[in-house]
Amino acid sequence: MEKTVGMILCGGFGKRLRPITEKVPKPLVEIKDNYTILDKQLFDFKNAGVEEVYLLAGFMHEKIRDRYDDEYKGIKVNYVIEDEPLGTLNAIRLGMEVLGDKPCVIRNGDVVADLNIKKMIEQGEKSDFPFSIFITQMQSPYGIVETSGERLISFKEKPLLDYYINGGIYYSKGKLDFGEFETGDIEKTLFPIMVKENKITYYKEDGLFWMAIDTSKELESIKKEYAERTDKPWGYEKVLIYTDKYLTKELFIREGYQTSFHYHDKKDETMYIISGSGYIEFEDKKEYFGKNDTIRIEPTIPHTIVATENTVLHEVSTPFLDDTIRVKDYYALR
Repeated sequence: MEKTVGMILCGGFGKRLRPITEKVPKPLVEIKDNYTILDKQLFDFKNAGVEEVYLLAGFMHEKIRDRYDDEYKGIKVNYVIEDEPLGTLNAIRLGMEVLGDKPCVIRNGDVVADLNIKKMIEQGEKSDFPFSIFITQMQSPYGIVETSGERLISFKEKPLLDYYINGGIYYSKGKLDFGEFETGDIEKTLFPIMVKENKITYYKEDGLFWMAIDTSKELESIKKEYAERTDKPWGYEKVLIYTDKYLTKELFIREGYQTSFHYHDKKDETMYIISGSGYIEFEDKKEYFGKNDTIRIEPTIPHTIVATENTVLHEVSTPFLDDTIRVKDYYALR
């Protein structure tokens, strides 16, 4: 099968993020100092093996081109410019006219998510359906209350609900048949017809971080998430506690990925597995782990952490924040 390429919808006005989006298009809004929404999306594409991306741009497309030109950290960047905004369907249609029948992952340009794009592509390639939609569990925008009889028994702050929503990330095996549609939102025009024709399946991973950055409140929330977080080729690393006595980090490692083969000169660490499974590979052995396991790694011991399922772990150690010596790296882009 042909190699999958990426498409990112970058043409929106971002009206609800004004005045920020009066100076930059929404995909160039920073979620961390000098790290934009689009930086994160391109980073994730590269580490999923997608090496060519088409940016479906329009509003202030010159600023996007100024930042990425035709290559960004080893990713070939192409541009499909929409002269006037006519909805997501027209932008994707124009992109697919350039791509032809190549398989592609299409992303909304305002979504930050930790899903496993490589796994979504693999599932899409094997599927009998021509098109896949990433779905994510809906989080209540409000806190909820629970009742029993006449009593109010508890408060829950914005819980996950038993419903799924369109996560704004798609896999297509090839060019879509747009029929008579030329404009409008693809979610309201073509998708309902494809559903009736049994042409759409879904891809989901529960428990992932997902956010669409549409308002100032959401931007504030994503910046708070990234205040102590660093994205990695395999997932992310987040500092939870840092004192002069100890350091606690949260690591998220995607299924099928692994950290570098590395060691620490001074850091003595204990890993608490919060969820998932995998193994730690040393020079002479593998130590398997699952939820609630605890593993200690002493200084100077080379190792890599391999996830066989999406894994979240807390690493508690002596307070040496940057004490990591990489012996072998498995990814081209960091």
